[in-house]
Order: sequence, then C-alpha cells, then structure tokens
Amino acid sequence: MPSPLRHRNLPHLLLQSRETLMRRFRPILQAHGLTEQQWRILRALLEEDALEPRQLCERCLISSPSIAGVLMRMEEAGWIKRERMEHDQRRVTVTVTAATKKLGKSMAPMIEREYLKLEKLVGVKQLQQVYDALDTLQKNLGTPK
Repeated sequence: MPSPLRHRNLPHLLLQSRETLMRRFRPILQAHGLTEQQWRILRALLEEDALEPRQLCERCLISSPSIAGVLMRMEEAGWIKRERMEHDQRRVTVTVTAATKKLGKSMAPMIEREYLKLEKLVGVKQLQQVYDALDTLQKNLGTPK
C-alpha cells in the first residue's frame, strides 16, 4: 500500500516554505543593498568572526564557483576583507569590516521583529515543532557532500 505522504512533494513544499519565509525578510535585505547569498555570508561571518571560503560554502550552502564572485563583489563594496594566512599563503580568511559590523547591528532589530511576528502568526510551539522536524530530517538524511 503506498504511503499517503508520497502524494506530497516534500522538496516542493520545502522550497515553497523557504520562499514564504524569505518574502518576510527580503525587503530588509533589499533596503540595505544585500542579496540573500550576501546576507547568509555576512550572518555567518558576524557569528564566527573569520572563516575560509570553503567554510563559507559549507555554512551558507553556496557552491565554490559561486562564492568566488560573491566574495569579490562584497570585497569591492567594502563589506568584507580577505587576507592570506601567515602560516599558509595559499589559504585565505574572510572577515567583515567595521562598517559591516555596524550594518549587522542596525539590521538586527528589524530581523528580530520579523521573527517575533512569525512567532505571533504561527505560534512558538508550532515553530519549535518545525525546527525539531527539520533538525530530525537533516540528522536522519545526513548532510549532502
């Protein structure tokens, strides 16, 4: 007997859900001149200070060929700095600039307001269930390589 879940297209549902959520945050990013990829990178760097491009690829789910161009444009815009590592000149670390730290601080209240609105609309308990279900999905299916 076929599973009743088979009739639901999980990848499509996840993409639709992501788009629905991003519609709430996209105006904030656009008002600050950021793309979604740039925001994922900045958020990772604001949380972890310095990362190598390959680490950013993993954390931000951006392919290696794509991240090279994104980082170049972000460096030209003055949002990040890239520096060669002293102990291995082949490797580079990426950090945010002081201006980007200010940008992150100015955006934080707006982002937080959107999360609070989500909690009101959906409910804290329901959102926690979504987080738990997605954590379980990732844990059980593994991280794609």
